[in-house]
Amino acid sequence: MNTLGWTRRALIAAATASFAATGMAKAEGHQMMDSVHFLIPGGAGGGWDGTARGTGEALMNAGLVGNATYENMSGGGGGVAIANLIENAASSDGTLMVNSTPIVIRALTGEISQSFRDLTMVAGTVGDYAALVVLADSPIETMEDALEIYREDPNALTIGGGSVPGGMDHLVAAIVMQGAGEDPTAFNYIGYDAGGEAMAGLLSGEIKALSTGFSEAIGLAEQGEVRILGVTAPDRVPAYDAAPTFVEQGIDAQFVNWRGFFGAPGLSEEKQAEYQAMLAAMMETPEWEEVRARMGLVNIYQPGEEFTQFLEQQEIQIGDLMRELGFL
Repeated sequence: MNTLGWTRRALIAAATASFAATGMAKAEGHQMMDSVHFLIPGGAGGGWDGTARGTGEALMNAGLVGNATYENMSGGGGGVAIANLIENAASSDGTLMVNSTPIVIRALTGEISQSFRDLTMVAGTVGDYAALVVLADSPIETMEDALEIYREDPNALTIGGGSVPGGMDHLVAAIVMQGAGEDPTAFNYIGYDAGGEAMAGLLSGEIKALSTGFSEAIGLAEQGEVRILGVTAPDRVPAYDAAPTFVEQGIDAQFVNWRGFFGAPGLSEEKQAEYQAMLAAMMETPEWEEVRARMGLVNIYQPGEEFTQFLEQQEIQIGDLMRELGFL
């Protein structure tokens, strides 16, 4: 096994473990904040939109915020919203922007000209592990079955996802193949415009397996449409503990698509701490638990510097892999 691969696995295992194990620091005697404005870098109905609106809903229902407002600002792979937050930093003390793993991927590829370093790190709050799934009636019953097909003919194991080649679904599938000791560049990946189209590709037989978020996979599995071959969590996830992890199958593949919040550059330390205390208090409430469970996400609260360190580690993991795949 090459050093690059070993280093990548060690980094992500450490990062995932620290991110997942970090406890929520309850903010005692938290004062209600008057209002929060959520900036959403994508359209209505996406993961960023759901996370921001679910967070605002829980904050208001728990009495932690008087009013939450939302602004969808699509474009440039999230770059339009990031640029807007930076340009209007002086008047953006009341704004939190939601983002997730793509801010790391798109900064590496140059799709966006900014990175998380250009913003104030508030906190990572939730994560969605990734999964590989096949149709419920597929002859592929385990990840080992899929690997046997791949070893006989790499082109025979076609894996699809709702992102372009080099996007997150592709990278997750590559992490799994590399973790299994296989060449992460050799399998046949087909990228679709969205998760729904990728699922249609699975149903039509165009692809044999689908790389997707675990929360989406749970919904499909509960409807009886798919079988989950593996999930990129360190341990089985209580929300759907029938799904085996890759780790328990001897495949060193861990990955979490975090979702979290950023402030404008130059946000005061006092305001940053206020936001962090607010989010930490929210995550201890039944109002938040209702939202979190509905979204099928896991709590991975990590504020400030811990959040920065996690993203720096993820940047190394993803950057190494993208170079190996020829995307950087």
